[in-house]
Amino acid sequence: MRTDPVWLSSLGIVSSLGNGLDETRDTMFGDRPADMMARDGFLSDRPVMLGSVTAKLPPLPDHLQRHDTRNNRLLWAAAAQIKTEIAALIAQYGRDRIGIILGTSTSGIEEGTQDYQSLLETGSFPSGFLYSHQEIGSPGDFLRDAFDLGGPVYVISTACSSSAKAFAAGARLIRTGLCDAVLVGGVDSLCRLTVRGFDALQSVALGICNPMSKNRDGINIGEGAALFIMQRAAGDIALLGVGESSDAHHPNAPHPDGKGAAAAMQNALDHAGIMPSDIAYLNLHGTATPLNDGMESRAVRDVLGDNVPSSSTKPMTGHTLGAAGAIEAAILWLSLQDAPNGAPLPRHIWDGVADADIPPLHLVVAHNARLAPMTKCAMMSNSFAFGGSNVSVILGRGWHDGNTPA
Repeated sequence: MRTDPVWLSSLGIVSSLGNGLDETRDTMFGDRPADMMARDGFLSDRPVMLGSVTAKLPPLPDHLQRHDTRNNRLLWAAAAQIKTEIAALIAQYGRDRIGIILGTSTSGIEEGTQDYQSLLETGSFPSGFLYSHQEIGSPGDFLRDAFDLGGPVYVISTACSSSAKAFAAGARLIRTGLCDAVLVGGVDSLCRLTVRGFDALQSVALGICNPMSKNRDGINIGEGAALFIMQRAAGDIALLGVGESSDAHHPNAPHPDGKGAAAAMQNALDHAGIMPSDIAYLNLHGTATPLNDGMESRAVRDVLGDNVPSSSTKPMTGHTLGAAGAIEAAILWLSLQDAPNGAPLPRHIWDGVADADIPPLHLVVAHNARLAPMTKCAMMSNSFAFGGSNVSVILGRGWHDGNTPA
């Protein structure tokens, strides 16, 4: 059943695609290389390929130093890009009518790891130790204090679907009348605990990840942040629908037939009130692990068919875990900006060796690929997490009157 849309009016982003909208566009749709690089120090026995933010991150303001972690500096880099728009929201709605819903999986765990290592080595924590740095709610507390907001604030942590779920939660705050606007997004920073955990699961790729290939061997971890302004006031890009499911098949393996993933995709279509044929592009979860790619390709075939243009952008971003849903929604948002002139599509980077054991998809392999010009366009992004926490997000342009909500 279609619900009234909410609108995503502004975006701040930083990742291995670059810092800000222009660099992100140039990498995703142009010729700027992504900052995927082999890094030492994350694994004990070898370098590992990681999606890295190489931009110099802005320092936190003096009065916010108690929040100083890399995770919060990444979030501040994204938020600073839209601070003028946030100030306008405050003036329009008031501080108490603006909420914050974020997703993360790392928070300040790397700083916590360093502090506990210091405790083991010296017998005491360093002077700057704050337990709150590693709490999952840390980025929400930081952003609230940064803009002195008084609306609802919370952080979701469901691994790889965290910030995709934030879109559903933010929309509920607006539709129930609790907020007039919500800052929605996600942030995750590189940390040894995460990289070593995935390596222990034998899920880390030897090089750049290779989604949907017969030769795929695992993921690249990445870092980054994306932050949207979501509001009821109409704009160009709408959140048309969000579909959630929980198949609870296994702690860290998806249902092999993709039943939970298919349910999330169908729920998103039902929420948006559109047909599978209306989806012009699909951003795959596409982690390049054998189990995920197999089940996702089956789910896509069952729900959308095998002809929708699709790609995984994780060979350019890495898997940013708690930030992945927001960063991949940002890719849709940037593409939809140009839909009237022909939306640019991210290409699917792989070795081209198809896996005969999984259904083939219509992968976007051409550089500079674009859709035909459209006044009405919908795109979907998939995020599937440990424990069967599945989310599909649909953004669109031209589906509703641009002056008033439907």
